[in-house]
Amino acid sequence: MSFITIQITDKTYPAVGQATQKQAIANLSIGLHEHEFVCLVGPSGCGKTSLLNIIAGLDHIYEGSIQMGSRLTHPKIAYVFQNPRLLPWRTVRENIELVQDNLVADDIDRLLDAMQLNTVQQVYPERLSLGMSRRVAIVRAFAIAPELLLMDEPFVSLDAPSARQARNLLVNLWQQRPHTVLFVTHDLREAITLADRIIFLSSSPMRVITEVKVPLTQLERCNEDSIEAFRQTLKQEHSVIHALL
Repeated sequence: MSFITIQITDKTYPAVGQATQKQAIANLSIGLHEHEFVCLVGPSGCGKTSLLNIIAGLDHIYEGSIQMGSRLTHPKIAYVFQNPRLLPWRTVRENIELVQDNLVADDIDRLLDAMQLNTVQQVYPERLSLGMSRRVAIVRAFAIAPELLLMDEPFVSLDAPSARQARNLLVNLWQQRPHTVLFVTHDLREAITLADRIIFLSSSPMRVITEVKVPLTQLERCNEDSIEAFRQTLKQEHSVIHALL
């Protein structure tokens, strides 16, 4: 039985000005298990962000349902956007303290240390690199101990070393504090590195094409040859996702 069940039968954006009506999502069904790391992979503009906004409760104009497990009466959902959305007039530490009044100082220290941010905790966002800012946003999300963590391409546009570092730190933190994660990416190699399961999505109106489990060990996920070998296996076994590879 799924921990979270997502059923979206229709999400359509109405015509506005010269823009015509557009159906973004149609007949999409996804189940998430507790403490599972799931990556969504699909073409740009297919509706992945629209889906995350619906799940987060930021968009109520759709047909369908989001059902949480029976014990999740008021589930905590955290959302890491592409833009870190840090308050510029507050320090790194203050941005984290804002989300949780009862978060103890030691716990903030542990979160900052896990993402290698202890040395910049009194720094204002304007002095941070984009990679650091995004790591702060991840710490802020983990600080509320969510049942569900939504991540919308949090490492996009980072240079390869920065993205690799951020992914490794995210995995280490998630292993220490497991949550159910739904992670959007356009990078299949990134999905293979991170995910327990990858869900492949079509162009809009978005639907699930297929899904695959990632059987690689943590050591193999750090090896480019292992990642590429699995990517080639996907190409051979799932012809319907060739355009995404």
